[in-house]
Amino acid sequence: MKVGGLFAGIGGIELGFKKAGFDIEWANEIDKNACITYRMNHKHTLHEKDLNDLKTSEVTEIDILTGGFPCQAFSIAGYQKGFSDDRGNVFFQILRFVDDLNPKIVFLENVKNLTSHDGGKTFERITFEFKERGYRVFYKVLNSSEYGNVPQNRERIYIVAFKDDKIADKFTFPNIKKLDKKVKDLIDSKAEEKYYYTNSRYYNQLKDEMQNRDSVYQWRRVYVRENKSKLCPTLTANMGTGGHNVPLIIDDKDIRKLTPRECARFQGYDESFVFPKNLSNSSLYKQIGNSVTVPVIESIAMEIKKAYSL
Repeated sequence: MKVGGLFAGIGGIELGFKKAGFDIEWANEIDKNACITYRMNHKHTLHEKDLNDLKTSEVTEIDILTGGFPCQAFSIAGYQKGFSDDRGNVFFQILRFVDDLNPKIVFLENVKNLTSHDGGKTFERITFEFKERGYRVFYKVLNSSEYGNVPQNRERIYIVAFKDDKIADKFTFPNIKKLDKKVKDLIDSKAEEKYYYTNSRYYNQLKDEMQNRDSVYQWRRVYVRENKSKLCPTLTANMGTGGHNVPLIIDDKDIRKLTPRECARFQGYDESFVFPKNLSNSSLYKQIGNSVTVPVIESIAMEIKKAYSL
Protein backbone atom coordinates (compact mmCIF):
# COMPACT_ATOMS: atom_id res chain seq x y z
CA MET A 1 0.00 0.00 0.00
CA LYS A 2 1.19 3.50 -0.85
CA VAL A 3 1.61 6.25 1.75
CA GLY A 4 1.67 10.04 1.44
CA GLY A 5 2.65 12.22 4.38
CA LEU A 6 1.66 15.74 5.42
CA PHE A 7 3.57 17.75 8.08
CA ALA A 8 6.40 15.27 7.63
CA GLY A 9 9.10 16.95 9.73
CA ILE A 10 12.14 14.71 9.49
CA GLY A 11 10.02 11.73 8.45
CA GLY A 12 9.33 9.78 11.64
CA ILE A 13 5.86 8.68 10.58
CA GLU A 14 7.07 7.77 7.11
CA LEU A 15 9.96 5.80 8.60
CA GLY A 16 7.61 3.91 10.91
CA PHE A 17 5.34 2.92 8.02
CA LYS A 18 8.33 1.99 5.89
CA LYS A 19 9.62 -0.31 8.63
CA ALA A 20 6.20 -1.95 8.69
CA GLY A 21 6.49 -2.72 4.98
CA PHE A 22 4.56 0.13 3.35
CA ASP A 23 5.71 2.09 0.30
CA ILE A 24 6.19 5.81 0.85
CA GLU A 25 5.25 7.78 -2.27
CA TRP A 26 5.71 11.39 -1.17
CA ALA A 27 5.72 13.79 1.77
CA ASN A 28 5.24 17.49 2.44
CA GLU A 29 7.14 19.76 4.84
CA ILE A 30 7.63 23.52 5.02
CA ASP A 31 10.56 23.85 7.47
CA LYS A 32 13.71 24.20 5.36
CA ASN A 33 16.06 22.69 7.96
CA ALA A 34 13.77 19.72 8.57
CA CYS A 35 13.72 19.22 4.79
CA ILE A 36 17.53 19.05 4.73
CA THR A 37 17.46 16.25 7.30
CA TYR A 38 14.54 14.56 5.53
CA ARG A 39 16.30 14.38 2.17
CA MET A 40 19.42 12.89 3.75
CA ASN A 41 17.37 9.95 5.03
CA HIS A 42 14.57 9.38 2.52
CA LYS A 43 14.64 8.81 -1.24
CA HIS A 44 11.01 9.46 -2.15
CA THR A 45 9.60 12.80 -3.30
CA LEU A 46 9.49 15.62 -0.77
CA HIS A 47 7.32 18.64 -1.58
CA GLU A 48 8.98 21.51 0.26
CA LYS A 49 6.28 24.15 0.49
CA ASP A 50 3.43 25.49 2.56
CA LEU A 51 0.60 22.95 2.59
CA ASN A 52 -1.80 25.72 1.57
CA ASP A 53 0.18 26.03 -1.66
CA LEU A 54 0.47 22.31 -2.39
CA LYS A 55 -2.10 21.24 -4.95
CA THR A 56 -3.50 17.73 -4.76
CA SER A 57 -2.84 17.46 -8.48
CA GLU A 58 0.91 17.70 -7.71
CA VAL A 59 0.99 14.45 -5.75
CA THR A 60 0.46 10.85 -6.80
CA GLU A 61 -2.40 8.64 -5.68
CA ILE A 62 -2.03 6.94 -2.32
CA ASP A 63 -3.83 4.44 -0.10
CA ILE A 64 -2.88 5.99 3.24
CA LEU A 65 -2.66 9.68 4.13
CA THR A 66 -0.62 10.45 7.25
CA GLY A 67 0.23 13.54 9.25
CA GLY A 68 1.53 14.68 12.62
CA PHE A 69 -0.41 17.91 12.32
CA PRO A 70 0.36 20.97 14.46
CA CYS A 71 -1.76 21.50 17.55
CA GLN A 72 -1.23 25.27 17.58
CA ALA A 73 -3.93 25.80 14.98
CA PHE A 74 -6.48 24.33 17.34
CA SER A 75 -5.39 26.63 20.12
CA ILE A 76 -6.11 29.56 17.82
CA ALA A 77 -9.35 28.02 16.64
CA GLY A 78 -10.53 27.10 20.11
CA TYR A 79 -9.91 30.44 21.75
CA GLN A 80 -10.67 32.78 18.87
CA LYS A 81 -12.95 31.99 15.95
CA GLY A 82 -13.19 28.23 16.29
CA PHE A 83 -14.09 26.02 13.35
CA SER A 84 -16.51 28.60 12.00
CA ASP A 85 -13.55 30.12 10.16
CA ASP A 86 -11.50 27.46 8.39
CA ARG A 87 -9.04 29.79 6.67
CA GLY A 88 -5.50 28.89 7.54
CA ASN A 89 -6.57 26.00 9.76
CA VAL A 90 -4.40 23.03 8.88
CA PHE A 91 -7.06 20.45 9.65
CA PHE A 92 -9.17 21.69 6.77
CA GLN A 93 -6.12 21.42 4.53
CA ILE A 94 -5.94 17.76 5.53
CA LEU A 95 -9.60 17.38 4.58
CA ARG A 96 -8.83 18.93 1.19
CA PHE A 97 -6.40 16.07 0.53
CA VAL A 98 -8.87 13.52 1.90
CA ASP A 99 -11.61 14.82 -0.41
CA ASP A 100 -9.42 14.91 -3.51
CA LEU A 101 -7.31 11.78 -3.00
CA ASN A 102 -9.94 9.62 -1.26
CA PRO A 103 -7.42 7.51 0.70
CA LYS A 104 -8.50 4.20 2.18
CA ILE A 105 -6.95 5.16 5.52
CA VAL A 106 -6.08 8.40 7.28
CA PHE A 107 -3.51 8.28 10.08
CA LEU A 108 -2.98 11.32 12.33
CA GLU A 109 -0.93 12.10 15.44
CA ASN A 110 -1.33 14.94 17.93
CA VAL A 111 -0.99 15.94 21.58
CA LYS A 112 -2.95 13.84 24.06
CA ASN A 113 -5.25 16.64 25.24
CA LEU A 114 -6.69 17.15 21.77
CA THR A 115 -9.78 15.26 22.94
CA SER A 116 -10.44 17.78 25.72
CA HIS A 117 -9.56 20.96 23.82
CA ASP A 118 -12.34 23.56 23.83
CA GLY A 119 -14.50 21.32 25.98
CA GLY A 120 -14.22 18.44 23.55
CA LYS A 121 -15.72 20.41 20.66
CA THR A 122 -12.53 20.36 18.58
CA PHE A 123 -12.20 16.59 18.62
CA GLU A 124 -15.92 16.14 18.12
CA ARG A 125 -15.65 18.20 14.92
CA ILE A 126 -12.64 16.18 13.74
CA THR A 127 -14.44 12.85 14.13
CA PHE A 128 -17.62 14.31 12.62
CA GLU A 129 -15.79 15.42 9.47
CA PHE A 130 -14.35 11.93 8.94
CA LYS A 131 -17.64 10.16 9.61
CA GLU A 132 -19.39 12.51 7.15
CA ARG A 133 -16.92 11.29 4.53
CA GLY A 134 -17.66 7.64 5.23
CA TYR A 135 -14.73 6.87 7.53
CA ARG A 136 -14.81 4.84 10.71
CA VAL A 137 -12.62 6.46 13.33
CA PHE A 138 -10.42 4.86 15.98
CA TYR A 139 -8.30 6.81 18.45
CA LYS A 140 -6.16 6.11 21.48
CA VAL A 141 -3.55 7.83 23.63
CA LEU A 142 -0.33 5.78 23.66
CA ASN A 143 2.77 6.37 25.76
CA SER A 144 6.10 5.75 24.04
CA SER A 145 7.42 3.98 27.12
CA GLU A 146 4.56 1.47 26.95
CA TYR A 147 4.18 0.96 23.21
CA GLY A 148 7.59 1.79 21.73
CA ASN A 149 10.07 0.14 24.10
CA VAL A 150 11.87 3.45 24.61
CA PRO A 151 12.29 4.99 28.07
CA GLN A 152 10.58 8.28 27.24
CA ASN A 153 7.35 9.48 28.86
CA ARG A 154 5.58 10.71 25.75
CA GLU A 155 1.80 10.51 25.51
CA ARG A 156 0.27 11.23 22.12
CA ILE A 157 -3.12 10.60 20.57
CA TYR A 158 -3.20 8.50 17.42
CA ILE A 159 -6.19 8.63 15.09
CA VAL A 160 -6.82 5.97 12.44
CA ALA A 161 -9.78 6.34 10.08
CA PHE A 162 -10.83 3.52 7.73
CA LYS A 163 -13.03 3.84 4.63
CA ASP A 164 -13.72 0.08 4.51
CA ASP A 165 -15.89 -1.21 7.37
CA LYS A 166 -14.73 -4.80 6.92
CA ILE A 167 -11.10 -3.77 7.36
CA ALA A 168 -12.01 -1.53 10.29
CA ASP A 169 -13.63 -4.51 12.02
CA LYS A 170 -10.24 -6.23 12.06
CA PHE A 171 -8.20 -3.31 13.40
CA THR A 172 -7.04 -2.91 16.98
CA PHE A 173 -4.35 -0.73 18.46
CA PRO A 174 -1.18 -2.59 19.48
CA ASN A 175 -0.77 -4.21 22.87
CA ILE A 176 1.53 -2.82 25.54
CA LYS A 177 5.13 -3.93 25.12
CA LYS A 178 7.55 -4.76 27.88
CA LEU A 179 10.03 -1.93 28.39
CA ASP A 180 13.47 -3.52 28.55
CA LYS A 181 15.53 -0.46 27.62
CA LYS A 182 16.79 1.83 30.34
CA VAL A 183 17.90 5.45 30.21
CA LYS A 184 21.54 4.44 30.63
CA ASP A 185 21.28 2.15 27.58
CA LEU A 186 20.73 5.20 25.35
CA ILE A 187 23.33 7.48 26.92
CA ASP A 188 26.93 7.83 25.79
CA SER A 189 29.58 7.62 28.50
CA LYS A 190 30.96 11.00 27.49
CA ALA A 191 30.13 13.87 25.14
CA GLU A 192 31.70 16.98 23.66
CA GLU A 193 32.64 19.66 26.17
CA LYS A 194 29.91 22.05 24.98
CA TYR A 195 27.20 19.84 26.47
CA TYR A 196 28.50 20.01 30.05
CA TYR A 197 27.27 22.39 32.73
CA THR A 198 30.61 22.71 34.49
CA ASN A 199 30.77 26.44 33.85
CA SER A 200 27.10 27.11 34.46
CA ARG A 201 26.12 29.41 37.31
CA TYR A 202 23.71 26.67 38.37
CA TYR A 203 26.40 23.99 38.52
CA ASN A 204 26.74 23.85 42.31
CA GLN A 205 23.00 23.51 42.78
CA LEU A 206 22.84 20.84 40.08
CA LYS A 207 25.73 18.98 41.69
CA ASP A 208 23.98 18.97 45.06
CA GLU A 209 20.64 17.77 43.76
CA MET A 210 21.58 15.45 40.90
CA GLN A 211 22.72 12.21 42.51
CA ASN A 212 21.11 9.38 40.55
CA ARG A 213 22.80 8.29 37.33
CA ASP A 214 19.74 6.26 36.34
CA SER A 215 17.52 9.33 36.19
CA VAL A 216 17.00 12.16 33.75
CA TYR A 217 16.67 15.58 35.36
CA GLN A 218 15.33 18.94 34.23
CA TRP A 219 16.29 22.44 35.20
CA ARG A 220 12.96 24.11 35.97
CA ARG A 221 14.17 27.71 35.92
CA VAL A 222 14.74 27.89 39.69
CA TYR A 223 14.94 24.27 40.84
CA VAL A 224 16.01 20.80 39.71
CA ARG A 225 13.41 18.17 38.96
CA GLU A 226 14.23 14.48 38.98
CA ASN A 227 12.12 12.20 36.81
CA LYS A 228 11.85 9.38 39.33
CA SER A 229 9.97 7.16 36.91
CA LYS A 230 13.38 6.31 35.38
CA LEU A 231 12.12 7.68 32.09
CA CYS A 232 13.23 10.59 29.97
CA PRO A 233 10.65 13.41 30.14
CA THR A 234 8.77 14.31 26.97
CA LEU A 235 11.22 15.77 24.48
CA THR A 236 10.10 19.16 23.20
CA ALA A 237 10.88 21.40 20.25
CA ASN A 238 12.32 24.16 22.45
CA MET A 239 14.68 22.04 24.53
CA GLY A 240 17.61 23.42 22.57
CA THR A 241 16.87 26.97 23.53
CA GLY A 242 17.37 26.66 27.26
CA GLY A 243 14.69 27.28 29.86
CA HIS A 244 13.00 24.48 31.75
CA ASN A 245 12.88 21.85 29.03
CA VAL A 246 16.54 20.84 28.97
CA PRO A 247 16.95 17.14 29.90
CA LEU A 248 20.04 16.70 32.11
CA ILE A 249 22.00 13.56 32.99
CA ILE A 250 25.13 12.45 34.82
CA ASP A 251 27.65 10.57 32.69
CA ASP A 252 31.12 9.20 33.42
CA LYS A 253 32.52 12.71 33.34
CA ASP A 254 30.01 15.14 34.81
CA ILE A 255 26.59 16.78 34.49
CA ARG A 256 25.41 17.60 30.98
CA LYS A 257 22.40 17.85 28.73
CA LEU A 258 21.37 15.19 26.25
CA THR A 259 22.99 15.40 22.84
CA PRO A 260 20.83 15.47 19.68
CA ARG A 261 21.85 11.89 18.92
CA GLU A 262 20.77 10.73 22.36
CA CYS A 263 17.45 12.55 21.95
CA ALA A 264 16.97 10.76 18.64
CA ARG A 265 17.49 7.44 20.42
CA PHE A 266 14.75 8.36 22.88
CA GLN A 267 12.49 8.83 19.84
CA GLY A 268 13.45 5.37 18.57
CA TYR A 269 15.62 6.48 15.64
CA ASP A 270 18.33 4.03 14.56
CA GLU A 271 21.99 5.00 14.57
CA SER A 272 21.85 4.89 10.78
CA PHE A 273 19.60 7.96 10.73
CA VAL A 274 21.75 10.88 9.58
CA PHE A 275 21.73 14.42 10.95
CA PRO A 276 23.28 17.24 8.89
CA LYS A 277 26.56 18.49 10.32
CA ASN A 278 25.96 22.02 9.05
CA LEU A 279 22.79 22.57 11.12
CA SER A 280 22.87 24.07 14.61
CA ASN A 281 22.11 21.91 17.61
CA SER A 282 19.08 24.08 18.40
CA SER A 283 17.67 23.20 14.98
CA LEU A 284 18.31 19.49 15.54
CA TYR A 285 16.71 19.56 19.00
CA LYS A 286 13.67 21.25 17.46
CA GLN A 287 13.40 18.64 14.71
CA ILE A 288 13.64 15.74 17.15
CA GLY A 289 11.28 17.30 19.69
CA ASN A 290 8.72 17.92 16.94
CA SER A 291 9.05 14.36 15.68
CA VAL A 292 7.34 11.14 16.71
CA THR A 293 8.50 7.95 18.41
CA VAL A 294 9.22 5.74 15.41
CA PRO A 295 8.60 2.30 17.03
CA VAL A 296 5.12 3.41 18.16
CA ILE A 297 4.27 4.40 14.58
CA GLU A 298 5.66 1.11 13.32
CA SER A 299 3.53 -0.86 15.81
CA ILE A 300 0.33 0.87 14.73
CA ALA A 301 1.27 0.49 11.07
CA MET A 302 1.78 -3.23 11.63
CA GLU A 303 -1.74 -3.48 13.07
CA ILE A 304 -3.10 -1.72 9.99
CA LYS A 305 -1.20 -4.15 7.80
CA LYS A 306 -2.52 -7.08 9.84
CA ALA A 307 -6.12 -5.86 9.41
CA TYR A 308 -5.68 -6.06 5.63
CA SER A 309 -4.12 -9.51 5.73
CA LEU A 310 -6.67 -11.22 7.97
